[in-house]
Amino acid sequence: MNREPNTLAPRMPLEAVPAPDYQTGFGNEHASEALPGALPLGQNSPQQAPHGLYAEQLSGTAFTAPRNANRRSWLYRLRPAAMHEPFALLKDGAFHNRFDEQPATPNQLRWNPFPLPSKSTDFVDGLFTLAGNGSAALQTGIGIHIYAANHSMEKRFFYNADGELLIVPQRGRLLIATELGVLQIAPLEIAVIPRGVRFRVALPDESACGYVAENFGAPLRLPELGPIGSNSLANARDFLYPVAAYEDIEGQFELIAKFQGRLWSAEIDHSPLDVVAWHGNHAPYKYDLTRFNTLGSISYDHPDPSIFTVLTSPSDTPGTANMDFVIFPPRWLVAEHTFRPPWFHRNVASEFMGLITGVYDAKQGGKSGGFVPGGASLHNCMSGHGPDAASYEKAVATDTSKPQHVADTMAFMFETRAVIRPTKQAMEAKELQSDYWQCWQGIKKHFDPKHK
Repeated sequence: MNREPNTLAPRMPLEAVPAPDYQTGFGNEHASEALPGALPLGQNSPQQAPHGLYAEQLSGTAFTAPRNANRRSWLYRLRPAAMHEPFALLKDGAFHNRFDEQPATPNQLRWNPFPLPSKSTDFVDGLFTLAGNGSAALQTGIGIHIYAANHSMEKRFFYNADGELLIVPQRGRLLIATELGVLQIAPLEIAVIPRGVRFRVALPDESACGYVAENFGAPLRLPELGPIGSNSLANARDFLYPVAAYEDIEGQFELIAKFQGRLWSAEIDHSPLDVVAWHGNHAPYKYDLTRFNTLGSISYDHPDPSIFTVLTSPSDTPGTANMDFVIFPPRWLVAEHTFRPPWFHRNVASEFMGLITGVYDAKQGGKSGGFVPGGASLHNCMSGHGPDAASYEKAVATDTSKPQHVADTMAFMFETRAVIRPTKQAMEAKELQSDYWQCWQGIKKHFDPKHK
C-alpha cells in the first residue's frame, strides 16, 4: 500500500496524525511502501536500493529456523540502524528482570490497581516490574510489568533486545509509532512489538495504564485448534499490521535499549523510525479482543481455560507453553447441572491474571478492594485457587436450566509452565493485598453423609 509520509510529534501535533492504515492477516508476508517504488523488485539487497535507501534485514529468529517458524523482515531506510553513539548503562529504571531477589512464594497474591504517576512520566519510565521467570540470557520465560504514564515519549525511542512485548491497555489509548509503521490501540485491544523493533509511545489521552508481558521465548503465534477445526478463537484475518510510515527528522534524540535485563542509553542524531518501505513477517501487530470467537460447553461442565487462548509461545516440550495469553470475554453460560464459574483448581502451570473491565465471575470478594480493573493476581504452581466464598454460594444457587450471559467484562491471564517469581518491589508495594487469602476462609462445609 502507498501512503503519504506520516510524522508524529515533535514535528506534527498528535491530534493532527491521521488514523493509521493496516494490513490484515496473522504472520503473513506483508509488503508496504510509504513512497512509490521504494521496495526493490525481484531481490532483497540490490547494489543500489531505490531512492538512495539502505537495505537492512531484521531477523527475529535464527536464519535456519524452519520456514513456518522463521521471522524476518527487510527494511529500506534512510540510515542503517547502526548509526548512533555508544550505549551507556542506565543506573536507574524499574523495568528490570531481577527475579531472584527473594524466594518465590506459594501464597496466593493479589494487588490493587497502581496509581497514576504524580510527575511527568512516559511509557518507558512508567513501567513497573511485578514478576517473572526465566531470563533473556536463556531465551525462555517471561517478565510481567504494569505501565502508568501521563506523558508522551518525546525525543526518545525504545527497543527490547530481550524479547517481544505484549501490551494490554487497561485505561487510555496508545499511539505506537514503530520502524514499520503506526499502531493505535485502546482498552480491549492489544499490541505486540517484536524483539528488536524500535518504537515510541504517544498518549492521545491525558494518561494511560495497563499491563505488559515480556516474552523471552519463542515468538507468540496462534494456538493449534486440534478438534476445534479450522475456525474460531482468534481468527488470523483479525490481526492488523501497520503500513510503512517514516520520519525524516534530525536533532538530538535518545535511543534506549533493554539488553540482558538492563536498560542502556545512546545518543542518536535522527529519528530511528526512518523505514520508507518493508516486507516480511517480523513486524508489530494489533488485535481487537472483542473479535475473539468464544467457545464453551453446550451440555455440561466448564471446559479447560485453554479454549480461551489468543496467542501462545511454545516451549521445547510439546503441548506446554513458555507463555499463553488467555482472555475471559463476554459469553453465554448454558451448561446444565454444572458449576458454571471456573472450578477450584491447582495447576502445574502458574497464572497471572489482570482485569481490563467489568467483574470476573469467580472473583468478587475481598476486604482490601477485591479484584477490580487495573488490579492483578498471581496463583503459582500447585497453589489452590478458585471462586471466593461469595462467588461459590451464588454459583451453586443459580438456576442452570436458564442461560446466563456474562456481559461487560474482559479479564486475561498470562500463563506459563515455570513458577512466576514476584519482584521485591512488588512484594513491598502498598497495593499488595494482605488479606487476599481470607476470601476463601468463609467457604462453608456442606458435607452430609446421609444425603447424596
